[in-house]
Amino acid sequence: MSIAATQQPVSAPGVTATLLPIMGVVFVAFLVIGVAMPVLPLHVHDGLGLGTFVVGLVAGSQFAASLISRPWAGHFSDARGAKRGVVAGLLAAAAAGLLYLLSLGFSGSPLRSVAILLLGRGLLGGAESFIITAAVSWELALAHSGNTGKVIAWVGSPMFAAFAIGAPAGSALYAAHGFAAISLATTLAPLVALPLVALLPAVAPEKHARASFVEVIGAVWVPGLGSALGSVGFGAVTTFVALLFATRGWANGWSAYTTYAIAFILARLFFSHLADRIGGAKVALVCAAIEAVGQALIWLAVRPEMALAGAALTGFGFSLVYPGFGVEAVRRVPAQSRGLAMGAYTGFLDLAQGLASPALGLIAAGGRLNALFLVSSATVLCASLVAWWLIANPMTSEGSLQ
Repeated sequence: MSIAATQQPVSAPGVTATLLPIMGVVFVAFLVIGVAMPVLPLHVHDGLGLGTFVVGLVAGSQFAASLISRPWAGHFSDARGAKRGVVAGLLAAAAAGLLYLLSLGFSGSPLRSVAILLLGRGLLGGAESFIITAAVSWELALAHSGNTGKVIAWVGSPMFAAFAIGAPAGSALYAAHGFAAISLATTLAPLVALPLVALLPAVAPEKHARASFVEVIGAVWVPGLGSALGSVGFGAVTTFVALLFATRGWANGWSAYTTYAIAFILARLFFSHLADRIGGAKVALVCAAIEAVGQALIWLAVRPEMALAGAALTGFGFSLVYPGFGVEAVRRVPAQSRGLAMGAYTGFLDLAQGLASPALGLIAAGGRLNALFLVSSATVLCASLVAWWLIANPMTSEGSLQ
């Protein structure tokens, strides 16, 4: 995660003021994911006439690409600086939008169109990897080590604020102008963020020996597994809840994304300090259980209000699962390798999404669509077991990987 700062960490109020511009960059960058989230399944399923497995494949391809690029993103941020990592990610995201546009030129041939769309999603996955890894590294370099959980939570808050705003905006753009409008937004939004990045100060990386990726994986794999299991509920909502609303004849499927994101942000706003105060594993244990209840509620939903409540509980629970396990991961590596550690840790989440989205799509294809949320609920509940193991087997020292 990190670019370690060559300066002393600033005070809490100063950190807040310094981190806000970085959070603004993350917000703008992730609008490109938010606007596509509720409409990409509809474009692939209804516009191109392809099945739910392909919907899951297109959604999961972004996470698979993120997984592959995490080690590169972590090494790049640790060695060359977080600012450069963010810039590289923004440029790649804009290029992904151009591929979206190109795919529309082959709409008469759905398989060719979706193949180009897959390339765009893959490039966007790499862009997301660079942006989020470098942004967290940047923030950790400026903050006190006792604020690790809060920093990880903060960097995700603008991301999900972008989802909350992007979901209805994307639905409106899609309804008015089709997928071409989504493609243009994906191209232009990252370019808008570049001038803001240019104004921000860079933080020099530390010139110390860094652990190898294999060593870091060995240090963080347990909390990474917990985060991966906990992320399945997030993937189920973002990929399939709009289709659930559509098949049930419920209006405004985008509202589930917004409800999810609002609950996510509120949880981080009021409870992001808990992982640093009482321990990341304890927070992850409780919040994974809350997320599992939310997924079960979507499975049982007979009215849209029940599904919205399930989406809210899923967002509230997952909001602190990721930073909870993240605190446990960062504690296991030295400061100069935290960029790589965050890349490795988040890679477990990417792996889960890359596998879970197509798998859940197959479950939906073989039965009722809501059945996949029952499977997701059971999977998320296993994250609580991982958290319980971490509580029962605490670390004896910080930065054990030396």
